[in-house]
Amino acid sequence: MLKDYLKDKNLILASASPRRQELLKSLEIPFEVRLKHIDEHYPKNLSHSAISDYLAKLKSNVFVDELDPQDILITSDTIVWHNNTALGKPRSKENAVQMLLNLSDDTHEVITSVCLKTIDREIVFHSTTKVTFKTLSQEEIDFYVHHFNPMDKAGAYGIQDWIGQIGVTKIEGSYYNVMGFPIDKIYTQLLKFSKEC
Repeated sequence: MLKDYLKDKNLILASASPRRQELLKSLEIPFEVRLKHIDEHYPKNLSHSAISDYLAKLKSNVFVDELDPQDILITSDTIVWHNNTALGKPRSKENAVQMLLNLSDDTHEVITSVCLKTIDREIVFHSTTKVTFKTLSQEEIDFYVHHFNPMDKAGAYGIQDWIGQIGVTKIEGSYYNVMGFPIDKIYTQLLKFSKEC
């Protein structure tokens, strides 16, 4: 059904994330990938979902002069919110280890914001999932950080990776949101957005 509404549209995903590309592909709708580097800084007075909302919108703004009337642009950003602090991608392996030590034996929130943009419309929405880790041993954290790729993931982990399989004891909300793309909400919002375009 969504494919029918988008048949006259050109869907653009502005993300290098293979997980986001894979999840969007699962909707069986055609899209292209366009990439631009941006400096992902945000005002320090922002907190929680306001951070990811801001960054998702920021990522869309760099494309504003390139959009054609039939284009629908999708940008997104994911943060991990723990102890009133936003965790983005780790700066180093040491930083990744420290992040996972902090998340061990505790519950945090994963927040993904998505921006849908055309030349004359824009909406921003987000999804929040609570994730609980067991007590992770130093050996488990070191193994994960040095044998997998936590450097491109908010909070230094992928729930679909080994650390998620052995370490996550509880999840409240969308699993795919923790992967960085709340595909259920994206489907619903794209359907609504395409009908109104």
